[in-house]
Amino acid sequence: QVQLVESGGGLVQAGGSLRLSCAASARILSTCAMGWFRQAPGLEREFVGGISRSGGSTSYAGSVKGRFTISRDNVKNTVYLQMNSLKTEDTAVYYCAARPSADSHRYYLSGYDYWGQGTQVTVSS
Repeated sequence: QVQLVESGGGLVQAGGSLRLSCAASARILSTCAMGWFRQAPGLEREFVGGISRSGGSTSYAGSVKGRFTISRDNVKNTVYLQMNSLKTEDTAVYYCAARPSADSHRYYLSGYDYWGQGTQVTVSS
């Protein structure tokens, strides 16, 4: 069983930045396409962005495009979500997810086999 662990969440003022990390318990991330999702209170979990297994392809939800960047370091077995120009509406629990043995990511939750426990991001006004 692969465990994903997110870190880097916290409280930040609007306009600030945070970088989230997602590490795996086993050296598996290099074989996975990865996604980031978020869930705000009372709302469904939604796609934030994804990255291909090689790191050569990324895509983002319209609400974060131009502000968030996903990258990966397969040597360090870690995927990152750099969040800039944060807004209060970005407040949510952020989750990373993995698609083993897949080249490309998916926009929907069922496309992923493994999930992290989430990390809270709170953006204050």
